[in-house]
Amino acid sequence: MPVNLSIKNAPDDIVERVRARAAKHHRSLQGELLAIIEDAVRPPARLTARDVLAEVRRLALETPAEAAAIIRADRDDR
Repeated sequence: MPVNLSIKNAPDDIVERVRARAAKHHRSLQGELLAIIEDAVRPPARLTARDVLAEVRRLALETPAEAAAIIRADRDDR
């Protein structure tokens, strides 16, 4: 059975950014919030070996050190 959720005391700047995102996706504020929640709780996609190889080729990686550098940069950006 569906449940009603509410967010209290949401900062104005966050509300405005969600409203802008909703408009960009042609959704209501409620629809956008539900889409965000659905995306957050969706299980991660399982990659096949073929998917991994395709990504390695797309990134033009040749050595493990190159892959490690990309992973490190991604982690440092968080």
